[in-house]
Amino acid sequence: MSDCLDRISYRINRWVENWVCAMGITMAIIVATQVFSRYVLNYSLFWSEELARFLLIWLTFLGATVAYFHGAHPGVDVLYRRLSPGLQRWASLVVHGVSLCLFGVMIIHGLGFAWFVRFQITPALSLPKWIIMGVIPMGGVIFMLHGLAFLFREIATPKGGGNDH
Repeated sequence: MSDCLDRISYRINRWVENWVCAMGITMAIIVATQVFSRYVLNYSLFWSEELARFLLIWLTFLGATVAYFHGAHPGVDVLYRRLSPGLQRWASLVVHGVSLCLFGVMIIHGLGFAWFVRFQITPALSLPKWIIMGVIPMGGVIFMLHGLAFLFREIATPKGGGNDH
């Protein structure tokens, strides 16, 4: 089970990394084009700020899942490092469990929020807002997948083996 989840988590993360990279490049091009258009051509692209904002929202949520996958999220491990290996394992299991609960909240409330804005349309791009806000539950699902992979890996690791996540 652990190996299967690890492979799925890895593949999803690779896909998300590629999308985050593409969105970051796209956002930089859009913002640079808007600045050039506004200050050199004296013409503002009415849609560029809205699209850049939406890309930033997606970059934030999807980029956070990439950071979580790589263990790059902020953490305070002063107390954790002082624990015995057995207590470190227990603390790690508790942290993974609490994280999974948080990801569940993110999915449930993200779906509720996307449902709430389902009939709203963005002013400049005329996109349904649920598409923009749908990244919240999507991010929660990706977080949940990574969290389950970390949890099962921790459970499968022999006692005292340790885990970086």
